Amino acid sequence: MARETLGGVYTPRPFAVDDATARALLAEVEVAQLVTATEAGPLATLMPWVVDLESDVLVGHVARANPLWSTPWHGTALVLATGPNGYVSPSWYASKAEHGRVVPTWDYVSLQVHGELVVHDDADWVAAVVRRLTDRHEQRRTEPWRVDDAPADYLEQQLRGIVGIEVRVERLEVSVKMSQNKTDADRDGVVAGFEADGRADLADHVRRSST
Repeated sequence: MARETLGGVYTPRPFAVDDATARALLAEVEVAQLVTATEAGPLATLMPWVVDLESDVLVGHVARANPLWSTPWHGTALVLATGPNGYVSPSWYASKAEHGRVVPTWDYVSLQVHGELVVHDDADWVAAVVRRLTDRHEQRRTEPWRVDDAPADYLEQQLRGIVGIEVRVERLEVSVKMSQNKTDADRDGVVAGFEADGRADLADHVRRSST
């Protein structure tokens, strides 16, 4: 899975990550926009995904009535995902008290996957994806729901209403903006600000991105 400095994501040098970090962040993606370019303009659908790093593919499904899968597209597909993100207040910066030359910003994790889009209108393939998606999210529960908990005839009916989607990854671009371009004192203020806002996940990202 190649990463390139040129492409859809604007990534200033401080916010670039290595391939291992990019892949780890991709593995965490649960839902993202699938975008295709068509004669009628871009088509986009928000959908859940299973990320298979071993095969370098993302798989999921859309409603059969969704025109995205049946409308001819040009070139590769684009999957747009957003990781943890949040507003950064200038009041958090130590430099605000020093000179006041500070402005608001936004810290974020942004991912773009470019790749070949393959449609799978096959009941067995789609059923396997539904099981993988379900198992991924139900594993967090004390008593996981299983696909086979549904009546077989009902499940068959539901599967007829969806179509399988596969994106074969050709390029992965990741930008992680977590205040890396700020001073240590300002980053400490951002960490404290996120924690005060109940965003421990963002505070941890800022800490990790500063090391």
